[in-house]
Amino acid sequence: MSRLEVRKTYKLYIGGAFLRSESGRSYPVTGPDGDVLARPARASRKDLRDAVRAARQAFPGWSGATAYNRGQVLYRVAELMEGRRAQFVEELRRGGAKNAEREVGAAIDRWVWYAGWSDKVHHVLGTVNPVAGPYFNFTFPEPTGVVGVMAPEEPALLGLVSRLAPAVVSGNAVVVVASESKPLPAVTLTEVLATSDVPSGAINVLTGYKKELAPWLAGHMDVNAIDLTGAPEHLRSELEATAAANVKRVVRDGAAAQSPYAIAAFMEMKTVWHPMGA
Repeated sequence: MSRLEVRKTYKLYIGGAFLRSESGRSYPVTGPDGDVLARPARASRKDLRDAVRAARQAFPGWSGATAYNRGQVLYRVAELMEGRRAQFVEELRRGGAKNAEREVGAAIDRWVWYAGWSDKVHHVLGTVNPVAGPYFNFTFPEPTGVVGVMAPEEPALLGLVSRLAPAVVSGNAVVVVASESKPLPAVTLTEVLATSDVPSGAINVLTGYKKELAPWLAGHMDVNAIDLTGAPEHLRSELEATAAANVKRVVRDGAAAQSPYAIAAFMEMKTVWHPMGA
């Protein structure tokens, strides 16, 4: 007896829950041959506001966790991605990726690499400053808060991980706008996040049209930093000007290669004075 295939519904990931857009909208995602692969949710500005609110609520708990614990949590994400490797490869191939196996392997390895930096980046970036006086002067990095990430269009999975992992590993809570043309691997990644130990709201993923969502993410007064690496080129100057309204930290062209300085881009340096002696 033949049966109908149960087709996957691609939803938004906000506050640890899988949601349809509040507007009920979706948009078509096509493969290289023009066939419609899926109709993921088309996020609205209200969905974006809900995601920022969820991120803000999650920030104290995630940033307050020990660096070692955050590293363990992100390593667990890599473990679960390894177990679903075939699914990621298939979705990348359907989207037209030329070397899907290699991209998935690189994305998993990048999670592991950044997870290893969680309890080391403070030692590399922090310092003891020489001062003239009977004081200790320490500088150390802290997470900046809620970070908005415009994920690159390509590579859909590796580009997303390369921008998301360094933002979240230091304790920031993140709102991601996934690749517009190839969002399916990002939605599958949210299923990994939901079954890992990443706290609800620490990572939120939206799908939809970047030209619609980017201005609201850049202008949101409760977003502390924004990564414009995947933003449409013709909108970048406008988005930077909008982000200046609350003095957001802006990353314009984040490196695709793994680097501890990608983590530093979303951290604030704090300096503390302490009297020396009794």
